[in-house]
Amino acid sequence: MQFERLAGLVKDRPEAGEFTVHRDIFRDPEVFELEMRHVFEATWIFLGFASQLPRPHDFINTWIGRTPVLVMRDGKGKLGGFVNSCRHRGALVAHTQAGNAKYHVCAYHGWAYGSDGRIVDIKDQKAACYPPGFDKLDHGLQPLARFADYRGLLFGSLSADVPSLDEHLGETRTFLDMVLDQSPQGVEMIPGSSSYIFKGNWKLQVENCVDLYHLTSAHPSFMEIVGRRQKGESAHGLAAIDFTAYKSPETVRGSYTFEYGHAMVWGTVADPRVRPLFMDIENVKQRVGELKARWMLNTRNLTIYPSMQFAENASLQLRVIRPLSVDRTEMTIYCLGAVGESAAAREMRLRQFEDFFNSTGMATPDDTMCYEDCQTGYGSRSIDWQQGYSRGMTAVLRGPDKYADELGVKPVTSTCSQFDMQDETVFHAGYREWLRLMRKGVA
Repeated sequence: MQFERLAGLVKDRPEAGEFTVHRDIFRDPEVFELEMRHVFEATWIFLGFASQLPRPHDFINTWIGRTPVLVMRDGKGKLGGFVNSCRHRGALVAHTQAGNAKYHVCAYHGWAYGSDGRIVDIKDQKAACYPPGFDKLDHGLQPLARFADYRGLLFGSLSADVPSLDEHLGETRTFLDMVLDQSPQGVEMIPGSSSYIFKGNWKLQVENCVDLYHLTSAHPSFMEIVGRRQKGESAHGLAAIDFTAYKSPETVRGSYTFEYGHAMVWGTVADPRVRPLFMDIENVKQRVGELKARWMLNTRNLTIYPSMQFAENASLQLRVIRPLSVDRTEMTIYCLGAVGESAAAREMRLRQFEDFFNSTGMATPDDTMCYEDCQTGYGSRSIDWQQGYSRGMTAVLRGPDKYADELGVKPVTSTCSQFDMQDETVFHAGYREWLRLMRKGVA
């Protein structure tokens, strides 16, 4: 793809009130191929939680773009990330999603690797008549070019040409800390996960996490059920999103964008008792202070570009995005909980997650149906440009607003409004980073 054509897929002229993207970024297989090489395989990608590997020799299997990745603890407890591919002929050396193994043996020709990634046996090596140069090769599993963690969140990159993880996360660390500080021991993945595939481009999911505009039109059935519960028609009395308060002029809504494509939307909560964390909020205040504790009760949806999303408008969900093709995306979702939280808080958290987020919940099927409708609509080749990135452009503020200032956070842009503005400038950061990475790679 020519550099000029690639650069022309995003129109970014905020001074003229214009920001839009070409539909080819959702439907062109050549664009997708470049994305895998220059976005997913050239930046930091979330791999998992360190708490998933508590013992020596524990491992998990995951992905960076199209590359299978094996994360392991060696015998001394040190974490490492490696390409899950035998150096002999390329076969996977570990197949299960997670487990504990001192050695991983390729099922094809029997090469064996330790939990530190080093080769421990090449089957029948002495009788093989290998040439002298063979012994000079590194036969161990290929380590990731970069591997690091932020407070137990593990990230890896296939490219060494990336900033430090701390720089990459930047100002989002304040909001990541609001997730991780929900107990003195942090948060944990509640056992179990859901994976599903939708027939749409991966960027549709990136947008959706911070898209407030779709809520009342895409989820009417959930809104109706919540209304019936509030009238006492539910025997269970499940506390969930209060749509009356959601639209209230007293509810403060905001969005932030950050360097490297990250973005967040947030909102105040009229009744904080609907938040599982509220049951322990006095202890939280003592640990982190009044201001941070108040922010931890706000709803917050945060995208760590390009593959990781925290959704905290009901329960606490982690989404991991894995693109499969230009029009197929695999999602894996987890419910997270504060370590050591009460049984009542854990039950509330699980019921909220099942109710709204889970693959069989009230929201996820609605969203995936919308993604697939969009992907079908992109087949209309007579339409080139989207019109979905303009809401909020006359209200967006460069730098922090007063709410970011009180936290000491410096976003690239801020917006703050009542419910019905439903900002779309929050999408701009992801496409600016997309274009930066693509142009860098193609150049």
